[in-house]
Amino acid sequence: MDILQVMGVFIITLTIILFMPVKANAHCDTMDGPTAIDGRKALETNNINYALKWITSDYEDELRRIFEKCVKVRALSPEAQELADMYFLENLVRIHRAGEGAPFEGLKPSGTPIDKKVAAADKSVEIGNLSPLEGLVSPEEMHELKGRFEKVMSLKNFDVNDVEAGRKYIEAYVSFFKTAEGEEHEHGSRHSHGHGH
Repeated sequence: MDILQVMGVFIITLTIILFMPVKANAHCDTMDGPTAIDGRKALETNNINYALKWITSDYEDELRRIFEKCVKVRALSPEAQELADMYFLENLVRIHRAGEGAPFEGLKPSGTPIDKKVAAADKSVEIGNLSPLEGLVSPEEMHELKGRFEKVMSLKNFDVNDVEAGRKYIEAYVSFFKTAEGEEHEHGSRHSHGHGH
């Protein structure tokens, strides 16, 4: 192969890489995602229950030990607080992902792009109706989403200190998000907390 052929292959490969669609990241592994937001609330209020709902009971002791250490360390200095908070959030998301049988590839920074359907599903939960998802999912998917959405909304106003009620809400929330993303149809439910949100 001469230099022109090598350059041609390189340019074609580079073009393919540049124009490949960028897959938006899952939303539970970003700093803007609901898992990290609740993790920050847990640290700010010194109430781990905000975070516990995101993990299965199997991992509860592990998260409690991490939380207790982080609470002690974050009181030492602003720098220690920053490190302790990041350590807790990364472990919360890692444990959450482990519970759903999904790999953990690190906590993505704020501003990381997320799938349009995920953003619309989030907005739907926030405003209390499915209008943000109109035009993004098929009429058949919308029909299925309605039942899942109603379940989410019926469980939404739980007491933060009732961890089991929080977990029931998260289970419904995850099922709603998986359906909005189309994962529920493609893969079925791997786990009650399995999702890519």
